[in-house]
Amino acid sequence: MSNKSSKNRQSEHRCNINPRLRSEVVGIFLLSAGIISIISILDFNTGSIGLYISKFLKYTFGVGAFVIPLLMMIIGGFYIKTDHGIIYSVRFWGLSLLYISLLGLAHHFLISENKEILPESLVSGGGVVGGMLLFILRKFFGFYGSFVLLISSSLCGILIATTWSLYQTFVSAKEKTQQGLSTAIEQIEKVGKFYNQEKDRKFAKINNKQESPQETVVLEQAASLAEKPLLDRLLEQAALQEQEESRSKARTEEPIHQVQESNIEIKAKQVAKGKIENDHSVLEPETKPFAGYILPPLSLLQKSTNQTDSKRAKEVANNAKILENTLESFNVKAKMIHISQGPTVTRYELEPAPGVKVSKIVNLADDIALSLAASGVRIEAPIPGKAAIGIEVPNKVLASVPLRDVLETDEFLKSKSKLIVALGKDIAGQTITADLGKMPHLLVAGSTGSGKSVCINTLLTSILFKATPEEVRLILVDPKVVELTSYNGLPHLLTPVVTDAQKAAAALRWAVQEMERRYEMFAAAGVRDIGRYNELIDTFPIGEGSSGEKIPYILIIIDELADLMMVSPVDVEDAIIRLAQKARAAGIHMVLATQRPSVDVITGLIKANVPSRIAFAVSSQIDSRTILDMAGAEKLLGKGDMLFYPIGMSKPLRVQGAFIADSEVEQLTEYIKKQIEPPEYMEGITACEGTTKGESSPSIFEDELFEEAVRIIMELNQASASMLQRKFRIGYTRASRLIDTMEEMKIIGPNMGSKPRDIIMTYDQVCERYFSKEDKPAEEV
Repeated sequence: MSNKSSKNRQSEHRCNINPRLRSEVVGIFLLSAGIISIISILDFNTGSIGLYISKFLKYTFGVGAFVIPLLMMIIGGFYIKTDHGIIYSVRFWGLSLLYISLLGLAHHFLISENKEILPESLVSGGGVVGGMLLFILRKFFGFYGSFVLLISSSLCGILIATTWSLYQTFVSAKEKTQQGLSTAIEQIEKVGKFYNQEKDRKFAKINNKQESPQETVVLEQAASLAEKPLLDRLLEQAALQEQEESRSKARTEEPIHQVQESNIEIKAKQVAKGKIENDHSVLEPETKPFAGYILPPLSLLQKSTNQTDSKRAKEVANNAKILENTLESFNVKAKMIHISQGPTVTRYELEPAPGVKVSKIVNLADDIALSLAASGVRIEAPIPGKAAIGIEVPNKVLASVPLRDVLETDEFLKSKSKLIVALGKDIAGQTITADLGKMPHLLVAGSTGSGKSVCINTLLTSILFKATPEEVRLILVDPKVVELTSYNGLPHLLTPVVTDAQKAAAALRWAVQEMERRYEMFAAAGVRDIGRYNELIDTFPIGEGSSGEKIPYILIIIDELADLMMVSPVDVEDAIIRLAQKARAAGIHMVLATQRPSVDVITGLIKANVPSRIAFAVSSQIDSRTILDMAGAEKLLGKGDMLFYPIGMSKPLRVQGAFIADSEVEQLTEYIKKQIEPPEYMEGITACEGTTKGESSPSIFEDELFEEAVRIIMELNQASASMLQRKFRIGYTRASRLIDTMEEMKIIGPNMGSKPRDIIMTYDQVCERYFSKEDKPAEEV
């Protein structure tokens, strides 16, 4: 009995062949059969078997006989590569329908009527398959009907095999046609306006003797303004046509001559009008007619030198295979559905099998990084809008993103916003731009060397390529002194680059007062925001707060917020919060950058009022949570790798920031500075203080006991209304009003219930900020 059972086991062992070995044997057999069939069809000597195979294929499939051996070889390759052969999906059946229809069409064109199934016609036509199909169709539908049916079946086979949609093709073609027609109409209208305005300008030059010199200058400036859109368009087209370098150089030289002419016009106007009157308010911007200003061409920036490399494609395919094997080794079943290759990071999108927890894949981040020999991987689970998990792996061969590549895209060129900025490219290689007008304020944070300064430069240069000084004005704060000094002398600046912390705080207070002034103008005009005000500016009467000119946007960029918060935290935070809460409709926007993302720099109030953030590489997860309220920035690669988290988005977007070299920035600023005379800055911006010494707000000196109350609170180190009642023998209402005034001025902290109030400022700080020296009590030395 035991011998019988052992024999059965041996026979079962002999029959139990490894499935992998079986599939490879089948694959080799199919490959050899396909090769023999192709050789036989080509009439090479393959013996009697090869002759029969050749006749069978030619009589069965006719001119399409060679497809069958190729199909056998493909199926054999699939058997060798995988455990199973080709999957007979819907695509396979679509290709089969297309193949049979093409055999029928070949028979239709090559074989005449009534000869469809003759033996001599089968080899030279579509074989038995095509001949029988055509014979049946011609019998029931005739010559032309069979042709229509064969064409229709071929088209159906293509649709089934490729998931191509006729309707979507029609819709996209219609949209592109309409877009092309509208663009052509716009260009024709622009050219027509240009020629009409050119005639008006020539007519004005002929009659310049009858007009005053001042009116002639105005007409010439209007003509130069009319020419600007056309010149901008030509310059942009020249920048986009990289292969025509000679034409682009000619176009970049042409505006320079016009710039020199505009300088003469500006000087003539200054002689005619004289110096600008100084009786304006400190808060009234000095608007200059930058009629000769021309937007710089994109040819000032360097072209992209990136080239597609076959090594990167091999690297992606190899990593995908390693990733699948790694997950399989941990018993995690997932299907690779898509791969997005970006400049520095490649995202592998996996669809987990039913029953696989997302956390199980997230917890394998370190194991995946080890198997891929990567510095670190970031897992996005799930991907917004997809039922998939994204595993972001750094590329071994990194590619840069030149700023010119982003600025030449339609997203930037066709945007009507003057505050559009270029950020870079995402993981899929798509261009990412942002509108500061919709953000409305931006917080940029990251460790040293992560790419913050380059990001600030790309934001600034994007504005310079898009907006004139009449449209956007800048206030640049650079406590580090060396980062933004190259922008000094630009006509866009309201004041020279601010490097002193006290002057920066004064500039922020000026921005608050300018915001309030603009809101008063909007209220008088009956509008709600700066866009509507500028649209209706021609309908407003001059006076009552309206200067009769459009109001420019104001962009405040602070390169290092931590330095300002160390010097004057109360003033800076208060001004930033007020601007962040109210300044959007007034056209004032802020970009705050810091390399120390701690809670004492990025306070809770600042985070609550600055909703859009950019996080570069940081050292810890705590810093990432301080910036984004979530982890992720600690796994970034640096060198421009960022997480962009704009307002309204559920999760941050990983972007490789655009790069601009210092030499490009210098070339751009020099081009702009050559166009006009050195600007006359508004000195009152950094000299103006919200509540200056000896000129405090009326709320401070409403009560003659205020200074004495402050001194007593500092001496006793206690701030309460009951204490002031006892010391001065006053009522509770007056004492509480004094306490509330001190709280508004940030001298003492807010009420904390049973706990005493915090005293924020010292008496010397209060005297220095709010009281003049002669108002300071004699007791205090």
